[in-house]
Amino acid sequence: MTASAFPTGSGATSGAGPAGTPAQQAANILVVEDEPAIATAIAQRLSAEGWRVEVARDGLSGVEAATRLRPDVIVLDVMLPGIDGLEVTRRIQAEQPVPILMLTARDDETDMLIGLGVGADDYMTKPFSMRELVARVKALLRRVDRAAQAATSTPTDPPMVVGDVVIDRAQRRVHRAGEEVHLTPTEFELLVMLASSPKTVLTRERLLAEVWDWADASGTRTVDSHIKALRRKLGPDLIRTVHGVGYAFEPPVA
Repeated sequence: MTASAFPTGSGATSGAGPAGTPAQQAANILVVEDEPAIATAIAQRLSAEGWRVEVARDGLSGVEAATRLRPDVIVLDVMLPGIDGLEVTRRIQAEQPVPILMLTARDDETDMLIGLGVGADDYMTKPFSMRELVARVKALLRRVDRAAQAATSTPTDPPMVVGDVVIDRAQRRVHRAGEEVHLTPTEFELLVMLASSPKTVLTRERLLAEVWDWADASGTRTVDSHIKALRRKLGPDLIRTVHGVGYAFEPPVA
């Protein structure tokens, strides 16, 4: 069953990064969470930012609500009755690209990689702070706004061709060896960031700031998990790990 939406406020004004952008002010957030106390707490905190929030209590209701609402961001629990959050993500992303913040009760890297692999953009492990949740949602909304601006502007950047990898920034598509590779919005931006400076080591902190819009270094594991997801999709030879520092894009040999 889908709960009624919470009232809309005057727009987001707190947290890291710029506030008051179109995506921030008019944002629709779908929360898919079966635990009533957690769902209510998340919805109340997000609605306090001025966003329209709707709650779905199980996986099938979450898929239905996503189709009906076409939300800007989805906050999705992994463990759900009916179909789990991974299957919910697969079905939603097959129909429409939407940033998904996945919530998991287990700090298991395998679960995180599976979630990222099926189309989630970010994840948080329970228990989490509401302040961090809001910051993550705001970061996703800023990416929604950037993508919308890019879609309505005249494309001027030619595709990036690095060996057998072609990155089309205008159409946000990636091919390797002639085969299209489907990336989440976050994975795409991370790849563009790395490929724009080939053989240059980019620190985790810089990647967090540029790709995730995070002002602190609390999410370095998020970077690591997304790098692993990229390697699974593109191959293990493109991104080099510099232990204790960060990552570098290594152009493939022709």
